[in-house]
Amino acid sequence: MEGTPIPVLTVQTAPYEDQRPTGGGGLRRPTGLFESQRNYLPNFVQSLLSSVDLRDRQGCTMVVGSDGRYFSKAAIEIIVQMAAANGIGRLVIGQNGILSTPAVSCIIRKIKAAGGIILTASHSPGGPGGEFGVKFEVANGGPAPDTVSEKIYQISKTLEEYAICPDLRVDLSRLGRQEFDLENKFKPFRVEIVDSVDIYLNLLRSIFDFNAIRSLLTGPNQIKIRIDAMNGVMGPYVRKILCDELGAPANSAINCIPLEDFGGQPPDPNLTYAAALLEAMRGGEYGFGAAFDADGDRYMILGQNGFFVNASDSLAIIAANLSCIPYFRQMGVRGFGRSMPTSTALDKVAKVMKVPVYETPTGWRYFSNLMDSGRCSLCGEESFGTGSDHLREKDGLWAVLVWLSILAARKQSVEEIVRDHWTKFGRHYYCRFDYEGLEPRTAYFIMRDLETLITDKSFSNQQFAVGSNIYRVERTDSFEYVDPVDGTVTKRQGLRIVFSDASRLIFRMSASSHVRATLRIYAESYEKDPSQHDKEPQAVLSPLIAIALKISQIHERTGRKGPTVIT
Repeated sequence: MEGTPIPVLTVQTAPYEDQRPTGGGGLRRPTGLFESQRNYLPNFVQSLLSSVDLRDRQGCTMVVGSDGRYFSKAAIEIIVQMAAANGIGRLVIGQNGILSTPAVSCIIRKIKAAGGIILTASHSPGGPGGEFGVKFEVANGGPAPDTVSEKIYQISKTLEEYAICPDLRVDLSRLGRQEFDLENKFKPFRVEIVDSVDIYLNLLRSIFDFNAIRSLLTGPNQIKIRIDAMNGVMGPYVRKILCDELGAPANSAINCIPLEDFGGQPPDPNLTYAAALLEAMRGGEYGFGAAFDADGDRYMILGQNGFFVNASDSLAIIAANLSCIPYFRQMGVRGFGRSMPTSTALDKVAKVMKVPVYETPTGWRYFSNLMDSGRCSLCGEESFGTGSDHLREKDGLWAVLVWLSILAARKQSVEEIVRDHWTKFGRHYYCRFDYEGLEPRTAYFIMRDLETLITDKSFSNQQFAVGSNIYRVERTDSFEYVDPVDGTVTKRQGLRIVFSDASRLIFRMSASSHVRATLRIYAESYEKDPSQHDKEPQAVLSPLIAIALKISQIHERTGRKGPTVIT
């Protein structure tokens, strides 16, 4: 405890007009903006804290963590100083500032905290030239709903001052409690530095049969695994849980040291950026491979010889095999959720299991409401995010442990499990084309003109002939979601074209950054016949992509010759 009370200061500031959270209470910007713009971070933190009613804020507990990217420790220091000055009673922080997004959600729920702050820009690059983000979690351990994000934004537009204790210093490396006396405060401000993994690990122990997974990794018929933490937050989790707890050899885990720039590569678990893992898996030595993004909520699964499991298939296969997990045998399955762009593979499983499927906009906050109301047990997105009602965030390591549990129970390879699933439910050929770094106005006008085109009555029943393929438009819309829990309506969440054979084309703008825009095109085609399940997705989907390019004119209007990333 400090001998002299630490002063609480009020600092005058001026508002910024660009601090609207992009969804889930998150603000993501170039790191240089946070560093160079005067009071840019303090302004947003004050707006975030002020969005919590004063009576709920005074003396409450909040959780703070980061994915370890550049500027995180400096930002945590400011957040601690401002939390103290704003009446927060206790902060729980991961050692060295490290906490995965699932771990933050876990701790919030475990200790019944008022919320949490996560410093991450997800799969975006780190380092001084990369991106930085501040994300607000609410009391259920999930992303802030749109009403809270809007409140934060409205406060940010008129902010004139913020409160801070600039002399308060916390040792993030030392586990345990640190207390500080503040001026004009009756109770000391408390910071607890906790092990980054332990609380989350205890939750996983209650969900899975660790003995079965341990036997898979160490028994007489063990499989070799290769896990890439991509130099993000997941390194300590992979080592402690998969290696120390479950017995995987230490050399199974690669890139496990969190680095401020993630080793100079985007921490994005896909075939483009996890190329080293893909190459290792193609050698045939390993039976199971996985990669995680920077903050640990996204994942990718690979089988032996580099067999790729797309995220939509992974979600559907997990749904079909939930009986392999003790948690679901005990809790039952109430319903499934998927984002609208995610393939309809999950729907086929739900029909057989006789449970409802909720189709939502992209963003985990929409699933949180469904789970809180008891409607949804498992949900996922095509962007490699999957989770269940054990948390209110997507959870990459949980998904990997589900897959290992399925392998242990079924005693088949990844590829065998996927092909068996296709034989039973049919294969959903699926692909996403990302056009990144577009000028925002150009992307906006492409989407505006496309919406005008496809929602015109003359577009309905139109036929497109591409080679020997003929596609007839069955219906189109601009996706709108009505929350079944509270009736909230969310509009303009992507453009859909559904053809008579159930093929789909979807166009959607990503709202992850304000500087440049990303336009995504999704294509899906269903094939029931097992003899047609061995084709390359891009070959199957090329006619649909040709239609998408023709009606959007995206290459002509952007000067691009093709997408930045294909997944």
